[in-house]
Amino acid sequence: MWPPDPEPDPDREPAGRSQPSAALPGLRALLPARAFLCSLKGRLLLAETGLSFITFVCYVASSASAFLTAPLLEFLLALCFLFADAMQLNDKWQGLCWPMMDFLRCVTAALIYFAISITAVAKYSDGASKAAGVFGFFATIVFAIDFYLIFNDVAKFLKQGDSADETPADKAEEENSDSDSD
Repeated sequence: MWPPDPEPDPDREPAGRSQPSAALPGLRALLPARAFLCSLKGRLLLAETGLSFITFVCYVASSASAFLTAPLLEFLLALCFLFADAMQLNDKWQGLCWPMMDFLRCVTAALIYFAISITAVAKYSDGASKAAGVFGFFATIVFAIDFYLIFNDVAKFLKQGDSADETPADKAEEENSDSDSD
C-alpha cells in the first residue's frame, strides 16, 4: 500500500508473531461496524441475507430449481442494503429515498417468498424443496418484521412532519368541519 508502512521495530515484536490487524487494514474497512451488527436493523439484514442464501442453496439442490432466482436476487439485494447501511451510504447519498426502497424490497421479498414457499412445499416432494419452503417461510417472517418496523418509522416521521406544519387553529377547523354534507 502507499505510502509504504515504516519498517517494524524488531525489539517490539517477537519473531514469528505478526499482528493480524496490521496485516489487513484494507479488508477491515469493508467489514460492518460491530455497533451496526448489534442493532436491530443490522440483525434483521443479517438474518435476511443468511436465510436468502440458505434458501437459494436448498433450491439449487432441489427439483424446484425454477424458484432459485428469487432467493438469489433477494440475497444480493439484502447484501447490498447491508453494505449500504453499514457504510452509512444512506446519509451520503441523499438523492435516493432509502426508506422507501428498503420498504419496497421487504414487501416484495415477503410476498414472493410466501408464494414460492407454499408452492415448493405443496407441489414438490423431495427433501430439499421442503427445506427450501421452510426456510422461505422463515425468510417471509423476517422480511415481514422488517417492513413492519420500516413502516412504523416512516409513519412516525410523517406524523411529526404533519404536526409541525399545522397550527392549532387549522386542527380545530378540520375537526369542526363537516366534509360529508352537501
